[in-house]
Amino acid sequence: MSNLSLVTTFILMGIPHAPALDTTLFGIFLVIYALTVVGNLLILLVIRVDSHLHTPMYFFLASLSFIDMWLSTVTVPKMLMTFVSPRGRAISFHSCVAQLYSFHFLGSTECFLYTVMSYDRYLAVSYPLRYTSMMSRKTRTLLATSTWLSGSLHSAVQTILTFRLPYCGPNQIQHYFCDAPPILKLACADTSTNEMVIFVNIGVVSSGCFFLIVLSYVSIVCSVLKIRTSEGRHRAFQTCTSHCIVVLCFFGPGLFIYLRPGSKDAVDGVVAVFYTVLTPLLNPVVYTLRNKEVKRVLFKLKDKTLSQSK
Repeated sequence: MSNLSLVTTFILMGIPHAPALDTTLFGIFLVIYALTVVGNLLILLVIRVDSHLHTPMYFFLASLSFIDMWLSTVTVPKMLMTFVSPRGRAISFHSCVAQLYSFHFLGSTECFLYTVMSYDRYLAVSYPLRYTSMMSRKTRTLLATSTWLSGSLHSAVQTILTFRLPYCGPNQIQHYFCDAPPILKLACADTSTNEMVIFVNIGVVSSGCFFLIVLSYVSIVCSVLKIRTSEGRHRAFQTCTSHCIVVLCFFGPGLFIYLRPGSKDAVDGVVAVFYTVLTPLLNPVVYTLRNKEVKRVLFKLKDKTLSQSK
């Protein structure tokens, strides 16, 4: 970190909106955050208590729920504070560093995890008889660990490059959390190198992951079309649809913000809501409502709880 930085506190300007909407937006995002945490905790609980769900697919789904819960926690509570009072917009320099690192760590880890999940679905559909041996406990643990380590390294690069610059003047961040593009606009130095590294770094990682996911699903489609029965094809497609939905909702807004020339603060703030607020909520909704096994365990837990309360 640069010793030349004179700024000790940043001011988060939040999502562009009319002041009259403060209370309404606070209520909406508070409900979304609560549902996100409860929904992802439920998925973790369901996978934990039912031995039938101790499979590679649910192992990765549990990892995704854990990441989503914390990704939302890193950004949303501070965003809620920006609606309450002007004081709530202040964030210390070191807290801003921690938030940026945590956000990129969890976000890039989720990016890698989506790629691993698509590979897992490819093996499940294309090699059903050998799937269990190919995706052994050791293999899936290794894959999951590699996503966390890669995410940590990727985030460290982003954070160090962003905060090695001096910040000696304006301190108003035109965003609702500390992210590299809006922070770089406040630097008292040339940021062209940083912007290029962000473009290449995030571009290579996200585009590479997205390409591998698309490749996996092209292979899956080819394998599914070889299945003779329509019921078998339907079941195979159904297992992958949920993953495709959340992948598009996660990668679409991210690629829009980080890989387009120029940056419009108001647009970026609104678009970022999709992958920081809505996608973490979407995951438990999509995977729960579309998954018979998860719903079965949830109803089982509900009946058990009701019987114990009587």
